[in-house]
Amino acid sequence: MSDQMHHIALASRPDGAPQPENFRYEAKQMPEPADGEVLVKVHYMSLDPYMRGRMDDAKSYAAPVPIGGTMEAGGVGEVIASKSDRFKPGDFAFGMFGWATHGCLPANQLRKIDPSHGPITTSLGVLGMPGLTGWYGMTELGRPQKGQTLVVAAATGPVGSMVGQVAKMHGMRTVGIAGGAEKCKLAVEKFGFDACLDHREYESASDLRKALGDACPQGIDVYFENVGGKVLAAVMPLMNPHGRIPICGMISWYNAGGLGSGATDAEISAPGLWRNILVKFLSVNGFIISNHFNRMPDFLAEIGPKVSSGEFAYVEDIAEGLENAPAAFMSMLKGGNMGKQIVKVA
Repeated sequence: MSDQMHHIALASRPDGAPQPENFRYEAKQMPEPADGEVLVKVHYMSLDPYMRGRMDDAKSYAAPVPIGGTMEAGGVGEVIASKSDRFKPGDFAFGMFGWATHGCLPANQLRKIDPSHGPITTSLGVLGMPGLTGWYGMTELGRPQKGQTLVVAAATGPVGSMVGQVAKMHGMRTVGIAGGAEKCKLAVEKFGFDACLDHREYESASDLRKALGDACPQGIDVYFENVGGKVLAAVMPLMNPHGRIPICGMISWYNAGGLGSGATDAEISAPGLWRNILVKFLSVNGFIISNHFNRMPDFLAEIGPKVSSGEFAYVEDIAEGLENAPAAFMSMLKGGNMGKQIVKVA
């Protein structure tokens, strides 16, 4: 076994959208597992929008990546050395190994993956953290009811597509929002949305609102919030009384510009938002899925069989090579991916 591995470090903090110079690909010493630890050769790693927040030195629910530190990521790979009786060489495991070719973690921080349940990449998307986010947020906070209407943006991503399929499972009308005609077609034909709007066709929140009104003739009962900006401004006046808004992200505001540019200050101002929440008796719940990882067994028990049988669909966008992770990440933040963004490392 080589005594070296590779990783991608945070070279500098971005000002606005990340740039190539914010990342550094470098070699480092291969770790050796201590008692209770497991060394994994990473085959695939996940790229997710939350990583943009980790690049900033700002107070948040999790500590930022230090300058020179390995970029954070979940990965799945093969155990090559173990000092734990819970794992043996040849097992497959998921863990927070970072943007790296190898990772060494305590066994209690790893999840054993059974390759017979499907491709190991599903542990990063549809049967991983993003899928759990969509399932938990929709079932627990969205409280789906037959005959009601759901709206979710980033509808072909791993969270949005899970949200839509869970809602459809409960008999809801599902309306997606995505970037581009190809993604909208995918939302309807692959993920079963009743309709999907291309946000790029609408310059302003008011234009998007009119189109949403046509697509949601009975109003909106659940808006699963993961983008903010123009979409939030378009949706709020269409919410029905006693509507629910689970909030798991606001990707349009992670960098300057983006989807936020189509919403005026008045449309997304605090007074306007709070008034809608008050007079329509809305339930608005922010959540961070890491606080609910204890629900993973329940999620896998319910959704795992549906994925393996083909009842629940998923799409993966796999970039080749750890060195290409920064480019794939920067593209993903601008909507350049089609489905769950993954990097093939090994």
